[in-house]
Amino acid sequence: MGKGIYTRGYLPHWDFAGALQAVTFRLADSVPTSLVAEWRAELAGIPDETARQKELHRRIARYEDGGHGEAVLRLPECAAVLQSKLTGGHGKDYKLIDWCIMPNHVHVLLKLENDSTLWEILKSWKGSGGLEINRVLGRTGTLWQREYHDRLVRDMDHFHNCRVYIRDNPVKAGLCRTPEEWRFSSAGCGWEG
Repeated sequence: MGKGIYTRGYLPHWDFAGALQAVTFRLADSVPTSLVAEWRAELAGIPDETARQKELHRRIARYEDGGHGEAVLRLPECAAVLQSKLTGGHGKDYKLIDWCIMPNHVHVLLKLENDSTLWEILKSWKGSGGLEINRVLGRTGTLWQREYHDRLVRDMDHFHNCRVYIRDNPVKAGLCRTPEEWRFSSAGCGWEG
């Protein structure tokens, strides 16, 4: 059934049963909110809203790929926790197509199944994953940024572009030479979701 189109802050979310979604979520300290506010101010002069948002997302993605913040997902034991959470729900609430766990953010391509909502799925991944990662690190507190970025996959070209982006992200960030070398990803696992 899904929740339809809604917002929990400044990002609109598209949440429909059977929807293909490209999702990015990040650690709380990966991109400072003050930096995003600075970029928004710099880009305010661009009259076209779509162009302005595209440039903002490009800047955020480039900054994320720099591995800023504590980047605890760089630690294999933390990335393994999250990878287990992602793959654990495959075939139940969603079909997991591709994913990549970067040092400070995560990209996922999935199809919503049954009556599950994207919000509930993200809440599960971030909630139980965050608790377990904090246990591994011997600490408590907020691990994830509250919001996430989701994009409804519009057509087959968009679908293939999302897959390429997710698989190539660790290569583009200089973390490995080929997507298959990145252990905490669908490419690195040889995933055939």
